[in-house]
Amino acid sequence: MAPASKPHAQLEDPLAYLPCSRITEYRKNQIVYNPNEPARSFYLVLDGTVKVSRLADSGRMVLVNIYQTDEFFGESTFLHLHRYPDQATALENAKLMNWTVAEVEEVIMRQPRLGIALIQMMTQRTTEFARRLLSISADNVAPRLARCLISLSERIGTPGEDGTVRMAHFTHELLSEHIGTAREIVSHYMVEFRRQGYLQYSRKEIVLYRDAFEEWLRSTSRKGRPPI
Repeated sequence: MAPASKPHAQLEDPLAYLPCSRITEYRKNQIVYNPNEPARSFYLVLDGTVKVSRLADSGRMVLVNIYQTDEFFGESTFLHLHRYPDQATALENAKLMNWTVAEVEEVIMRQPRLGIALIQMMTQRTTEFARRLLSISADNVAPRLARCLISLSERIGTPGEDGTVRMAHFTHELLSEHIGTAREIVSHYMVEFRRQGYLQYSRKEIVLYRDAFEEWLRSTSRKGRPPI
């Protein structure tokens, strides 16, 4: 008889092993690190949101991701490079806790499960980046934007009783950096999505009708033709 399969283990939480450390406050639009002054610490967002962008060969900044409360960033510091093309910027006033590489390594020596937790976190991010690359290579702009909005709503959105998901307002420029297109094209499709009833947006928030949006995305994939 074949042995019973083991249930999926819960992912390790780095916060269960990392001790409290220094807290630094950043103003809205303040740079945490950039290619000229690369990351010297591993960061945890305590409050606010931070975007991490990467300088492409073309000279254009491309959005890597947006990080919110209880999320880590700055893993490039573990590479010990004197120059790295990432830039982290506070999207709003933010409080960040940080650890040096030496401090993290010292904890890993005492608590090896922290190393497992960090590997799991990096693997999750690599998987997400692979999905984004696949979408960029295979999808038109509209489904790329839809996947971007759905992904952001899953991570940082607040579900409502009416089936909507509310999340902070993101500029069309920021969304264009995320999916690799021009701001004007993002603006066009955001207007179309709003006209068709998949979302509402203002300067304060984006309200996503996620179930309808996901069904539209599935329908678009089945038809195999450009939507809208």
